Amino acid sequence: MTIHHIRNATMIIESNDHVLLIDPMIGDVSTAAPPFSFIRFKPKKNPIVPLPDGAMNLINRTTHCLITHQHADHLDMAALDFLRENNIPVTCSHLDKEDLNKKGLQIDNSIEYYKTHDFLGGSIEGIPARHGYGYVAKPMGNVMGYYLKLPNEQSVYLSSDSIYTEDVQNVLLKKQPDISVVACGSAQLDIFKPLLMTIEDITRFIEDAPHQVICNHLEAVNHCPTTRKGLKEHLISNGLIEKCWIPADGDQKQY
Repeated sequence: MTIHHIRNATMIIESNDHVLLIDPMIGDVSTAAPPFSFIRFKPKKNPIVPLPDGAMNLINRTTHCLITHQHADHLDMAALDFLRENNIPVTCSHLDKEDLNKKGLQIDNSIEYYKTHDFLGGSIEGIPARHGYGYVAKPMGNVMGYYLKLPNEQSVYLSSDSIYTEDVQNVLLKKQPDISVVACGSAQLDIFKPLLMTIEDITRFIEDAPHQVICNHLEAVNHCPTTRKGLKEHLISNGLIEKCWIPADGDQKQY
C-alpha cells in the first residue's frame, strides 16, 4: 500500500488496482472558499497553497473516492467537477448521500456509524467524529471518520476533522489500527472554541495510537495555525516523533 499526501486532508491510498482519493480539495489557490478567519488569523482565500507538482497526474488515476464531510476544504467545486466528469464511484456517510446525489455524484456506498460494509474487497466502518469543542460542533454538521481494512494491507483509521472523543480513543485502543491519520492544524474561527484537536489532544491521540500516525491538515487553509515545524518540535520534545509521519505536500510513503 502506498499513501500519497496531496494537500490539507486530501490523500490517496493505492492498493492493488485501486486508487482511492480521500477528501479532495484539488482546485487552484484561493478557489475553494473565502477566508475561514478574518481577525484571529490573516485573511486569505483558501486554499492558501497550490497543489504539489504532478498531483493531478496521480489524481487522474482515481478509481474511487471517499468523503468524510462536505466542507469546502475537503470537497471543493473542482473536486465535484472532477468526480462528476469522470463518473468516479463515491463512498460517503449515509447522512450525506442524498445531498451528494443531488450534486450529481455517483454514490456507490453510503456508510453508517459502527456498521461494517464491504469495501474494495475488504471492509469499511463509519466512526463518529465531532468537529469542534463545545457549541461550534453543532453548526459544523455531520462528519464521519472511517476504519478501513483492505485486502492484504495494514488497517487504516481516518479520524477526519474531529476533536479527541471517547469514540476516537476507542478505535485506537480497541481496534488497534496499523496506521492512524489525525488532523493537526488546530483550526479555529474568529469566535468559538477550536474546530480540531488542540496540541494537547493531538499528543493524547498519538500516545494512544498503537502504531504509525500520519499528521495532516497542515499549512493549507488560513484558519489552521499549527505548522509542520512547530508540530515536529513538539513531538520531538515529547518523544513521539518516531511513530509519526508529517508529510510535505506531494510526499508519499510505502506501508
